[in-house]
Amino acid sequence: MTGGRQGRGACGALLGLAGILFFGANVRAEDAMTPEVPVAAGVSYQRIGAYSVDRLNAILTTELAAFSDYPASYPPARNAVVLYRVTYPSVVPEQNNRPTVATGLLAVPENAEKDAALPVVSYQHGTVFSRSEVPSHPDESMETRLMIAQFAGQGELVVAADYFGKGGSPERDSYLVKTSTQQACLDMLRAAQAVSAHLGLRWGPLFLSGWSQGGWSTMVFLNKLESVGIPVRAAATASAPDDLFAIINRWIHAPTEGDAVYLPALLALQLNAYEEYDGLPGLADSAIRPAYRDAARDLYLNRITWTEAEKRLPKRLGDLLAEDFVAGSSVGAGRYWQILQEGQAYRWRSCTPLRTYYGEVDEVTPAFIATLPVGYQKIMGGAEKVVRRAAREVGRAARARARVISWPARRDRRSHRGAGRNARERAGRAASPWA
Repeated sequence: MTGGRQGRGACGALLGLAGILFFGANVRAEDAMTPEVPVAAGVSYQRIGAYSVDRLNAILTTELAAFSDYPASYPPARNAVVLYRVTYPSVVPEQNNRPTVATGLLAVPENAEKDAALPVVSYQHGTVFSRSEVPSHPDESMETRLMIAQFAGQGELVVAADYFGKGGSPERDSYLVKTSTQQACLDMLRAAQAVSAHLGLRWGPLFLSGWSQGGWSTMVFLNKLESVGIPVRAAATASAPDDLFAIINRWIHAPTEGDAVYLPALLALQLNAYEEYDGLPGLADSAIRPAYRDAARDLYLNRITWTEAEKRLPKRLGDLLAEDFVAGSSVGAGRYWQILQEGQAYRWRSCTPLRTYYGEVDEVTPAFIATLPVGYQKIMGGAEKVVRRAAREVGRAARARARVISWPARRDRRSHRGAGRNARERAGRAASPWA
């Protein structure tokens, strides 16, 4: 999922900044790939390249400007970054913990002090239709490059899972599948810790951040981390679809002229993913009108690109779905609608400070949905949850991202103000849950 229209030719018609089909730059990090290095318990890593300070600053300025017309400013990078692709073992919870393998990215500030505990940002990426436009292939993902430049370029370690079915995973896409998303992110975090130890790096406080689908992933991951006792210093999300049941009903029953043209494609991914992961044979065919079933399946299996799928799928979600399937949506009749309700990402008493951003006019995620955690945590007596308007109008996504991805680190610096040392030094002295 993604929020905000980009308004730049064909890109503007196809994507939001959060992550549908990000286009790579000409300079490739993979030019400096090295052999894979085994660590422990099936975890391995491979250096796939490095970004210089100049390249990072180009990402934050010229590359971003070429991608989006809308202005956003970031602090310049302070250090170069080394990039590692991490491969790790995991399990598929929905399928009796069937063993699998997944991949992700670890971005390390160059010349990081070995004796300092570095702040760690776990970034959860937004919607992508292909397998390779994910963190472990940063040159194919503008979202990932921006995250690397802003976080790792400021001295933080960056961890980012590809999710099951993306990157080097042999699985099919786990789009918005809750427990598999949690598992992929948790095991990636543990794998990145093992790789960091092998590199002689020590972890400091942990932060979470994500946009759109990645905002939802951030919230369900936060729930998982709190449930297993791993502390998170702070989290930030933008345009997060925190209630899947509510947002899909909104798309079906209260469509607007500003709705994204790719909403039918999102449902094509999700319906097929739930059929695969939750053992619901025939779900996609029962939900999708016959004229669009082949296109939906082909997109899910990466047989066609989004550009091809756009020509074969309807522009409005109501035209994609069968009447009998829609009839059960309002009251949640049927296993699919029950899974959607179980997929909520905010209904627990959270102990982690959160800042959530929304757009006043968003083509995917209404403000009400994106801000649900704030009111809920207030009545539950949970940790501070702050809501921020990121954009007045469609297309301000770049500006929102600038605020979202920088807030967790800024919050850490503010919380230690007056200590007489810079943020990195203070983070190095913080107690680490990974020690």
